[in-house]
Order: sequence, then structure tokens, then C-alpha cells
Amino acid sequence: MAAFLVTCGGSGPSGPRALTSDEANRLAITRFRNYEAHGRAVTITVPGTAGGLIVTGSVDYRGKRGYGVVHGTGRDTASDGLIEWTAASVFVHPMANAPAHAPASPPRSGWYGRQPQSSGSSLDSSLAIALRLGSDRPDNAELLPQNGAAWWGRDQVDGHRVDVMTGPSARDRSGTAGSVRYWVGSDGTMYRVRAGVGSESQPVVIDFDTQQYLPVKAIPTGTPKR
Repeated sequence: MAAFLVTCGGSGPSGPRALTSDEANRLAITRFRNYEAHGRAVTITVPGTAGGLIVTGSVDYRGKRGYGVVHGTGRDTASDGLIEWTAASVFVHPMANAPAHAPASPPRSGWYGRQPQSSGSSLDSSLAIALRLGSDRPDNAELLPQNGAAWWGRDQVDGHRVDVMTGPSARDRSGTAGSVRYWVGSDGTMYRVRAGVGSESQPVVIDFDTQQYLPVKAIPTGTPKR
């Protein structure tokens, strides 16, 4: 699983503590930044007691759709293949030898669809969390500290200096206060998110800009469903 320890260079302060005004403002716009960008490249590290999954792909935060390739870690390849998801559906395309990156255009056939599980599936919970990390408007910066948001420390993600903050308790943030952490840059850009999923003891970790963003295309009309 991707590392998510907070480091402060051995000499800096560490939290938790109350957010400053600047930190609250950056946390308030971090999901809006994803929406402004239209979409982001992501790597989603999904926990699992029988071995995890890694989803490498893209999320379109305006079209509210994700697309990528799934690889198992510490398990067999039965779950490997392509995946496309929305809030209402999950489509998988099994592949014995899944590529490192999903093709730019989804295959026209071989897809199997289902409704996402609301509980009991760490994969479906992780996909839902990733999809909800975009918003068409900023959050209310004044309300964030009142609802449990806090500052925890400083870190670096792929050379970017970030502040690590916990999000507030809210349904659309998929967690209670303190269970969702955001790695946020100086301009409010989101570089990493760690969130608890109810079915696992380990959190899901979502890293951004891990590869080139690939525009998400809908599965062709007429795709077989199961």
C-alpha cells in the first residue's frame, strides 16, 4: 500500500491542531480544484484481507465517471481487467493479462455490468470515494473547523510540499471526522487522500497525477450487461 505517514522533517510541528484561515480555505477548495481540472489521473490502492487491488486510471469529475485497469496484489489475477464506474453502475472487462494502463478507448464488447455495493465491498467503497472527490463548488471554509476538520502535519508527495488535514464529518466525504485525510498543496490542489472503508481494517489510499490523465469515454452503446 502507498505510504501515508506524515513527516515533518524531524523538526516541524505536528498535529492535530485547529486549522488556520489559510488551511481552511485550501481544504475548502480542494475538491473544487478537481472539478476545475475536469479530471485527474489516479492510482487507487484498495485494501483486502485476501490481497489488495490497485486501480490505475482516470476520474472525470464533471462527467462523474471513472475508468482504468485493475491489478491484484498478493492474490491471483481473477479480478484483473478493465473497469468503468459511476455512482450507479460498475462495469468490468476481465483480462488474463491486463495491461499496465487502460487503452484510451474502452473495448466495444466483453463488459459485465452490475450495481455497486453500498457495503461489504472495499473495491466499490473505494471507487465511490474516488468519484466524490470532486465538487462543482467550494465547501464553506468557516464551517470546516466547526465540523471536525484539523491540521495534522506536513509531508511531500512526488516533490510537492503539502499539508495533511482531516476532513469534516459529512455524508458526501465518505467518512466521519478524522477518518479522511487530505494531502493538499499550497494552491489547494489535492495530491493524496486516505480514507477508512467499513469492510476493512486498512484504509484506501488515492494518489493523484500518478500517470498521464486519460479522458474518460463511456462504454459503447449496446455493451452486454449482466
